[in-house]
Amino acid sequence: MTSTLLIVQIILAIAITIAVLLQKSSSIGLGAYSGSNESVFGAKGPTGFLAKLTFTLAFLFIVNTLALGYFYTSQNSASVVDKITPKNNAVIPAVPATAPAKTSAPSAPAAPEAPVK
Repeated sequence: MTSTLLIVQIILAIAITIAVLLQKSSSIGLGAYSGSNESVFGAKGPTGFLAKLTFTLAFLFIVNTLALGYFYTSQNSASVVDKITPKNNAVIPAVPATAPAKTSAPSAPAAPEAPVK
């Protein structure tokens, strides 16, 4: 699932880049090459269409990023150390169920009494 979302993420990034580069800027940019596209996109030209397309692609990019982060985190919740086994496949001994009785430590000495005046 994560690899599919990663491929979609790359495709969305390329599509957003192309949509932004095709938009008309103050110095015209690559929008100058879309001279015949005005009749295809309507009377306003490609400006409205490309703005809506850019917004839609950006929204899908953000949703895909969140989904990718969620699935990646849920798949990788275990550590690599959890999967390590000893070379001789020995079972690691567990802590004994009954621990030996602990002897109590000696109590601290009492503070000396203050001299009476």
